[in-house]
Amino acid sequence: MISAEPIIYILIFVAVLALVQGVYLVIFGKSISMDGKVNRRLDMLDKGGNREQVLEQLRKEMTQHMKSQSIPVYSMLANKAQLANIAFTPSQLVIVMGVVSVAAFGLLSVLTDVALAVRIVVAVLMGVGGVYVWVARKAGKRMAMLGEQLPEAVELMVRSLRVGHPFSNAVAIVAREVADPLGTEMGMISDEAAYGRDIGESLKAMAERLDNQDLRFLAVAVTIQQTSGGNLAEILDGLAKVIRARFRLFRRVQAITAEAKWSGNLLSAFPIIALVLITLVKPDYFDEVMESPLFIPACFVIAAFLVLNLIVMRALVNIKV
Repeated sequence: MISAEPIIYILIFVAVLALVQGVYLVIFGKSISMDGKVNRRLDMLDKGGNREQVLEQLRKEMTQHMKSQSIPVYSMLANKAQLANIAFTPSQLVIVMGVVSVAAFGLLSVLTDVALAVRIVVAVLMGVGGVYVWVARKAGKRMAMLGEQLPEAVELMVRSLRVGHPFSNAVAIVAREVADPLGTEMGMISDEAAYGRDIGESLKAMAERLDNQDLRFLAVAVTIQQTSGGNLAEILDGLAKVIRARFRLFRRVQAITAEAKWSGNLLSAFPIIALVLITLVKPDYFDEVMESPLFIPACFVIAAFLVLNLIVMRALVNIKV
C-alpha cells in the first residue's frame, strides 16, 4: 500500500507558508508592498501623518528586530527580519509562529495517524521553519530590489547636483521619485538630515543596518567629500558606474554558476527525494533494517554527510563580487 504521508507533510508546509503570507497581507495590506508607485513613507505622509511621527514609526520598525535578539527562538531570524523590514513586531512574529504551529498540528491530527509526540514536534518545526523560510524569502527579495534601484538613485542624485541642488535636496528628490524599498530608506535619510543629523552618518548607519557594500561606498564617498571637498557630482557619477559594473558582474557570475548551484541542490535533495519515493512505493522497505542497532547511528551519519555536501557545494559556487 502506498503511503501518502510525505506528500501530506509537504502540502501542510506549503499551507503554513500561505497562512503566514495571508495573515501579513490581511493585517498590513498594501502598506507593506514593494511594487507600488508611491513608497510607504510618502503614503503615510499623504494620509495625514506628521513628518516627525512618520520618521519615528519607520525608525522603530527598521530597528526593532535586532533589539529583540534576546527573545528565545527569535534570535535566529532577527537579522533576516531586519533586512526584510517585517512590519510584525518581534512579539507578533513569535505569536505567528505559535499560531501556525497550532494550525499545522490540527492539520496533522486530521490528515495523519502519527503519534502525538511526533505531531507536536513536526508542527513546531513547521511553524518555526515556515516563518523562517518566509522571512528569508522576504529579505532576499527586498535586498535584491534595493540593489537594482541603487544605481538609478545615485544617477538621479548626480543629475540633481549638476543642476545646482544641494546634496540634501538630491536625497529628498530620490525619496520622492524612487519606489520602495529604497525610496522609504532615502526618505528617512532626508528627514534625519532635516532634523539636524549629519547625512554622512545617516548613510553609514543605513549601510550597516542593511549590510550593503554599495551603500557603504556611497556613505564613504559623501563623508570624504564633506571633509575634503571636491566635485560630489563627479564622484557619485563614477560610483554609479562602479555599482552598475559590479551588478553586471554579479549577474554574470550568477549565470555562470547557475548550473553548479542546481547540481549541488539536486545532489543534496536526491537522497531525500529517493527516500520519499521509496516510502511511497514500498512503505515497508526499511522495516527489516530498522531493527538493527546501527540504523539510528547510520541515519545521523547520512544526515551529517548531506549537510556537509550542502555546505561544500555552496562554498564552491559562492563567488564574492
